[in-house]
Amino acid sequence: MYYLIVAVVLIIALGLRIVTQYEKGVVFRFGRIVRVKDPGLNVIIPFIEQIRKVDLRTVTMPVPTQKIITKDNVSVDVSAVAYFKVVDPIRSIVEIEDVRSAINQIAQTSVRNIVGKFQLDEILSERETINKEITNVLDGHTETWGVVVPIVEIKDIELPEGMQRAMAKQAEAEREKRAKIIAAEGEFLASQKLADTADIMAAHPIALQLRNLQTMAEIAVEKNSTIIFPAQMMTSINELKKFITGEVNSASK
Repeated sequence: MYYLIVAVVLIIALGLRIVTQYEKGVVFRFGRIVRVKDPGLNVIIPFIEQIRKVDLRTVTMPVPTQKIITKDNVSVDVSAVAYFKVVDPIRSIVEIEDVRSAINQIAQTSVRNIVGKFQLDEILSERETINKEITNVLDGHTETWGVVVPIVEIKDIELPEGMQRAMAKQAEAEREKRAKIIAAEGEFLASQKLADTADIMAAHPIALQLRNLQTMAEIAVEKNSTIIFPAQMMTSINELKKFITGEVNSASK
């Protein structure tokens, strides 16, 4: 009886398996799947049943750098990162031998095929669109394996040195063009305002005199000993002298 109890205890001990919280245990009996074990302490039949643990956490998988020829025949090196998660532990074991390796190979192929459809400017400016397209293609392949690929992100784009210099020159030329356009627009607006001012002063000569007086007042603030008499003011003074002289001559007659 004692030996029987020891044998039973030993068999139970050999059949104990611990499944972690983030795992599922797929139980095989004589090579066939019979059930899925939840996290915690589980018991299987030793030597008859086997358990394979499947990690259900999201896995971060770097996609190696791929040499790609873009649609406009530019050679670039593109690296990416993919995130996938097992949602069906049975299918992830039965349908595919090595999920991680398979996703890695498909991700490399998808990155090369999809990025190669775009021109260089589109790759640099429309990363979000490219990421979504790669994600949809990759998720479509892995769905039958019980795996979901929620995100694929292009991590880095390496350009040839010659292309980098050409793009730097292009950006510099673009900035210079914008600067010249802004300066020309400023000159245009300034000339319009000056033309409007000239029209107002031509219609109201006294406005020009007031402007001259204001300019002289600004010069006087700086304690400058030089006094400038604008030509318009000299004309006004000469006309005033002629007026006074005419009045004096009329009075003497």
